[in-house]
Parts: sequence; C-alpha cells; structure tokens
Amino acid sequence: MNIRQAKIADLEAIYAIEIANFSVEEAISKDILAEHIRTIKTSFLLAEEEGEIVGYIEGPVVKGRHLKDSSFFEVQDFSHEKGGYISITSLSIAQKAQSQGLGSLLLQAMKNLAIKDSRQGLNLTCHDYLIAYYEKQGFINEGLSASTYAGETWYDMVWENPQLK
Repeated sequence: MNIRQAKIADLEAIYAIEIANFSVEEAISKDILAEHIRTIKTSFLLAEEEGEIVGYIEGPVVKGRHLKDSSFFEVQDFSHEKGGYISITSLSIAQKAQSQGLGSLLLQAMKNLAIKDSRQGLNLTCHDYLIAYYEKQGFINEGLSASTYAGETWYDMVWENPQLK
C-alpha cells in the first residue's frame, strides 16, 4: 500500500470513488475535486495498491476548530500558515477495498501529517451512524454541527494533536 499526495492526473479515479460512495447531494463535484487537488498543498492523500487508486482522504488546512460548509465549495488552504486544523471534506474508499482497514490507514496518515506540520488537529462532520467509527479513531463528538451541507444533519468530530495538548 502506497499513500501519497494526489495529482491532477488522479482526478478521474478519485471522482469515480466519490460518486460511488456519496449521494448526488453529498458528492463533491469533479470541478471542485480538481480545484482541491490543485489548491490543497499537503492534505489531499490517496492510497494506491498495485498502481490502482483504492481510496483517498482530503481537505484543506483551516483556522477554525469545526468544518465549515464553505470548505466543500470555496477552496482555501492555509497550509502555508502555522497551526490550524486539517478539515476533512472527504474520506472515500473504493467498493472493492472497503472493510479492510483502509479508512483507518488514511486517517492515521492524516494524523501523522497533522503532527509533522504542527496542526492543532483534524476536524470533520459525519452522520450519526458514523460517530462510533470516528470515536474509535480517536475523534471527539462535539455535538450537532451548524453544517447544513446537502440538507443533512451532521455532527462535529475533532481529533486533537496530542503533541500540542
């Protein structure tokens, strides 16, 4: 398994995984994913197995503790500044690679990146049925989110960098 930064040449494979796993309302558009690949300098990671992309995790470095809906549409990345949180806007695994621990590996890679770059932590929003999964990954449920993305109910989840506590 190889985990690396995404390149624009990876867009088609990334988008295919995105639309296979998310509803039309929740999926990030191909244009926005392309902009994320171009703009997010450090935190758009993908997993390859035998040269095939089997999953990815991505999101910009932001200043706030909680993910904001604008991160899905307005691509701003503050990776050039100190601190901040990596705001995970998508974690998606190819159907054939699901239930093999790949999501955990990608989350760990993002945590390692946050530690290396002295980020305050990671944040994301999730549905209620995913809270336990993210808690097992070390995230804290901080309650109902202000997010209204895709007209859904979301929960704010935060992982704090243990080296900055």
